[in-house]
Amino acid sequence: MDHAMHKRPGEISGGMTQRVGIARTLAMLPEVLLMDEPFGTLDALTRVNMQDSLMESRSQLNNTVIMITHDVDEAVLLFDNMVMMTNGPEATVDEIFMVDLQSPRNRLALAQVTEYNLRRSEVLKSCMKNNARENHCQQQNKYLKCKINHRHQLMKPLK
Repeated sequence: MDHAMHKRPGEISGGMTQRVGIARTLAMLPEVLLMDEPFGTLDALTRVNMQDSLMESRSQLNNTVIMITHDVDEAVLLFDNMVMMTNGPEATVDEIFMVDLQSPRNRLALAQVTEYNLRRSEVLKSCMKNNARENHCQQQNKYLKCKINHRHQLMKPLK
């Protein structure tokens, strides 16, 4: 982002604004980081780069990250624990998934890992279980509230 160093906030793209916000947050070295759809507005390439940066910084900081996402692949790639929520404003915990894979993860290598594909499949099946016609978590308005934690402690449901 060196090319944009001297630009004013209104002169940079939404993706750049998002990256700056995440970088500013990570610069504070937080012990716990709460993220709500942080990569949702980014193009595919920037999204991949930001996911990799999050994995790298999490590995260096050894911090806890709680992230809300609708992206199953993102959740399985980035997180050790996933809490699937039910629908609606009074959502409750539906299912909890553990992804016991080495961190940080390499997205290309994971494609060949049976455990990764099994976890991804389990999450997708959970997304589809209530309505066979819907085949995407976002269509069901389910949230994946995910937590990275090297100690593999399950988080308590958020209220």
